[in-house]
Formats: sequence, structure tokens, C-alpha cells
Amino acid sequence: MISPGNKSDVIWDRGKWIFLDIGFSSKGRTCGLAFGDGSPQKLTYGAATRSIVDNLRNEEGLINLVIEAPLSVSFDKNGNPKGRKIEKRDSDTRYWYAGLGCAVMTAAMYLIRDIHEATKHSPNIEVRLFEGFVSFKENETDHRDDVCALREKVRNAAWHQKSVVGPEDLITSEEDKICSAFRVAGLDFGVPAVIIAYLGEVVTAV
Repeated sequence: MISPGNKSDVIWDRGKWIFLDIGFSSKGRTCGLAFGDGSPQKLTYGAATRSIVDNLRNEEGLINLVIEAPLSVSFDKNGNPKGRKIEKRDSDTRYWYAGLGCAVMTAAMYLIRDIHEATKHSPNIEVRLFEGFVSFKENETDHRDDVCALREKVRNAAWHQKSVVGPEDLITSEEDKICSAFRVAGLDFGVPAVIIAYLGEVVTAV
């Protein structure tokens, strides 16, 4: 079972946690991966996805999976893609439908499909999805740094409440439509909460 995580679900001691800063390169080690308190690794996309899927095949209970990629998408009232509220800061944008956002969203789609196939016959496991958003950084960081930053937000969620954003706070207008990024592939797991690192106040997109 795969379900969207809510803001109230971001609790370090509730289930096990996996943190993935996903990349989509044919050869480069563009993914950062950490299981719980374990040391973060820098891996290729194939190695990272295999590691996660193999781990889930041997797990039971609640697994919280944080993926640093757009897991939800937004459209305006005319059906045009629209940036989510978290994706604009001052004059800078990181919209889900442009550039790197599209690439890592595609990578996440393939990973989620593999997880769905690997766990759909396992009644004793629940995979709860969260989106990670590590952007608008002042300095360039390593993929391992990014997963550590997300892990720190979860570990100290009580002190970082503004760093967790629910679906209702992603849209910029009541007329916007927001849904799972995977619905287009027939895998609708809802809109998960977003865990934000390296970002201060959320600024409304236009």
C-alpha cells in the first residue's frame, strides 16, 4: 500500500524513514540515499532504486519515503501548468514543469512504479510518501548533504513546523487544480506533504 503523508505524519519515531535526493543520469552518481540514521550514500539512479526496492521487499510496517522531486502537479483553471507556491522565491523559480523538475519527476515515476509492483502483494507494509524540496540554496551542496538536510527537518519536526507544507498550501489560487504527479501513469497516490530544506518563508508564486 502506498499513501500520501500528511503534515501530522512527519514524526521521526513513527515508522522507518528513507531519504532520497533523486537524479536521472545514465552514468553519474546523481542520487543521495540514506536509510534512517545510516550514513548517506551517493549512487547512480539504478543503484539507488534497486537498493530501495530490495529494502522494501524485506520490510514490514510503516515506511516513510521522502523523495526530492515533484510528487504533485498544479494546473490553472484553463488547464495550463502552473507553479506551486513553494516553487517561487523572489524572482527565482523552480517550477515542476520546467527543466530539472521534469527530469526528476520522471525518475520518481519509474521508482514509484517499481515500488508499487514490488509491494502490491505485501499486505504488511505501508509506504507513506513525502516530497522533499531542497532548493534556492545559497551554496552548491552534495547530494548527501541534501538528504541529511531533509532528515534533520524530520528529526526535529517540532522545531521546523513551517518547513512542512500540506497540499492546501501548495496552490496559489482556489481555482488551481492539484493532483498526484503519477496520476497520468495510472498511479494516483494523492498529494503528499512537502518537507522543505534551505528555504525560509514560503513565497506565493504568480
